[in-house]
Amino acid sequence: MKAGIVSLVVAYVLSQFYRAFLAVMSPVLTTDLGVTADDLADASGLWFLAFAAMQIPVGAALDRIGPRLTAAVLFGIGGAGGAALFALAETGLEVKLAMALIGLGCSPVLMASYYIFAREFSPAVFGTMAGVVIGIGSLGNIASSLPLAFAVEMLGWRGSLWALAVMSLLVAVAIGVLVRDPKPLPSGPRGSVLDMLRIPALWLILPIMAVNYLPVGALRGLWVGPYMADIYGLDAGGIGRVTLAMGGAMVLGNFAYGPLDRVFGTRKWLIFGGNAIVAAGLVALWAMPGQGVVFATVLLAGIGFFGASFPMVMAHGRAFFPPHLVGRGVTLMNLFGIGATGLAQLYTGHLKASAVSAEAGYVAIFGFFSVAMILGLAIYLFAQDRVD
Repeated sequence: MKAGIVSLVVAYVLSQFYRAFLAVMSPVLTTDLGVTADDLADASGLWFLAFAAMQIPVGAALDRIGPRLTAAVLFGIGGAGGAALFALAETGLEVKLAMALIGLGCSPVLMASYYIFAREFSPAVFGTMAGVVIGIGSLGNIASSLPLAFAVEMLGWRGSLWALAVMSLLVAVAIGVLVRDPKPLPSGPRGSVLDMLRIPALWLILPIMAVNYLPVGALRGLWVGPYMADIYGLDAGGIGRVTLAMGGAMVLGNFAYGPLDRVFGTRKWLIFGGNAIVAAGLVALWAMPGQGVVFATVLLAGIGFFGASFPMVMAHGRAFFPPHLVGRGVTLMNLFGIGATGLAQLYTGHLKASAVSAEAGYVAIFGFFSVAMILGLAIYLFAQDRVD
């Protein structure tokens, strides 16, 4: 079981890499293929939307087939195949299709590990273990920053993608060999995702699930790169250093959140407080544009650290799931978190494209994220707290 979880965590490291690497690759892709910031926003958004669209079938597959085949097959076809398609891309359309295929491949890996945690371990440690996986997985964010910039300089962007395709295929094989499915539940009710939607407490948790990852995923996944290039004139190396700072903060944040529900005896207020700080950082970027690289980097790192509440929100929702619907439950929540981020990437891309100036475009993007976060927090105020 431990070796299988390690293989899933390695796949999740690659998943985090894939959702964030366009921020560093944007200058070279613009030069070589002529893709625009709008094209890259669409490509990033399609990654998230393909990922989100798979959550309902992935949830059913986890409950009925198990995590081993679900993760191995999809990651092998989508992760490795999508990276290979990206390496061969000649147009912006092919980049978008490749990112959608990679999103499909990455869709089961985190939920497969969460499914095993929920079935095999005590509910009291779910939040901690979920945070550890995302904390380790966030090393993919770090790898997609300055290390990726160096790899692109050494291997070229196509060579880097071919290396990623091979790595993804090897990891998919490892999942198929090493992961052990939990023992089947005794025969009983099968249920569906509609049964999850009949749980009233989830309706007040799903909105914060939709917005808590949105600014972190969208900024680190794409907008940090164009923002630093357009407003502050940074090159790939400079962008790599800024994304490294934000990615490192995200890693630390995931480890910090993990055990705090047991320390403070609450999940709701831990989540609320952290995301309120994120909202304050977003408002500062919205209201005070162009204040300098250091100012922006500090705020982005703070957003990365305090915005790492995804596993804690997942643990809050998990506390309301019946055992036979764990797979559908975690994937339903993931659908809201990742799907909202995908839609936001598409929308913010068009916000940027329609702006009268570069600065106005980023002001609009930060304003959108600020309003979304504040609305999510306002609804979450009424949520029922629960710890295990």
